[in-house]
Amino acid sequence: MKRLLTFLVVLALIGYLSFKGAVWWLADQRLAEARKAFEEVGVIDRGEIRSGIEGRLVLGNGSYQDFRLTRPVAFDRLAFDAGSPLALLTALLDPMDLPGKWSLQAENLRLMLDSNMFPNWVTDGSDRTPSLFSPVCGPDHRQQLGSGDLLRLGVSDVSGEALVTQRAGGVYGELTTVDTGSVEIDWPGARINPLDLPGLMSSATSAMTVTLRDGGLMRRVAAYCSRESAVETGEWTSIVMDAFSDGLKARGFSASDQLLALYRQWLTEGGELTLELNPSAPVWGVPVREEEEAAGNSLNVRYNRSEVPDVYLTRVEPEVPERPEVMLEPVVPGGSGDGRADMIAGWNSADRESADSWIGQTVRVTLENGNVVEGRLVSVGDSRMEIARLMDGGEVAYPIATRLIATFEVWRRGQAR
Repeated sequence: MKRLLTFLVVLALIGYLSFKGAVWWLADQRLAEARKAFEEVGVIDRGEIRSGIEGRLVLGNGSYQDFRLTRPVAFDRLAFDAGSPLALLTALLDPMDLPGKWSLQAENLRLMLDSNMFPNWVTDGSDRTPSLFSPVCGPDHRQQLGSGDLLRLGVSDVSGEALVTQRAGGVYGELTTVDTGSVEIDWPGARINPLDLPGLMSSATSAMTVTLRDGGLMRRVAAYCSRESAVETGEWTSIVMDAFSDGLKARGFSASDQLLALYRQWLTEGGELTLELNPSAPVWGVPVREEEEAAGNSLNVRYNRSEVPDVYLTRVEPEVPERPEVMLEPVVPGGSGDGRADMIAGWNSADRESADSWIGQTVRVTLENGNVVEGRLVSVGDSRMEIARLMDGGEVAYPIATRLIATFEVWRRGQAR
């Protein structure tokens, strides 16, 4: 009896170690294939590989560096739960043979923000179609909200937890962050194929329910960007709404009054927004009416859990707005009338030795030869600085030697009227 018990214990130990070894080796092989598949767009650091007898594969302290970003996306723990040891081994042997139910959870997922999150080659695109979401956030009203603005708002990173669950009835996913809200997606009928991720968008014909919560971020953005743009919040909202309408017209659509009102409310107040969208339908399932139609379908939308009617688009002749060739002058509000010296936006001289404190701001540099360079300060080094200028909808950075700079100015409030 003692020998039998010893034999069973040894057999169980061998089986356990064999399972752990097989999972580690298979996971290492699959992750090596993933690194090779992503080598043209980014670098995967798998971190540590661990596993559990319950059918769970865990990666610890890993990251993904996308070449389009200047900072990596890191995680403390990434857990894939297949439901059973056999299902885990089967999935690692053949990723096409995933079980009917599985989940992937990331803990302490984080992306540290930088004043210039995108390399120059990413932002110099030639697409002239106006963006739909383009909050003005600077004295030049073409300057949009960027990562540098979020840093000045006190948002130094985007961190939280993510969950993706494959169920028999579809896919559920959520991303919950600390300071920047959350997003939930429930998509009946969808199926994830890890070897064909773009195919997810065509894996189901049903609509998905998307729930956005801003966590109070939009109120802070509206107050900050209107101040940076030197306009009142109401006027700032109108500028952003005009850009939204121009973006729709460039695509051949016009928004209904209720859609415009909903977008305006979201810009200034934020809150919870729930939409039913269909990726397999034109315009993601947003109803499109002809100009002569008086009634028709409306998009299923709930704002703060209340239904919003008459949300739709109307088809119009595409109209691409002309881009100004010169920097736009900021709109300066009138005096406060409270007895204090009115403060307006303008060029303020600054010490070039402390230029790194103005990264992300609009600056103007006059060189010793008289040339003037104006744009967004991208970076400052020991011997040079880079200033990005808007060109054809993107940005091009110009390196300037510090020793050639005669004057260094920053556009900000602080000049007495």
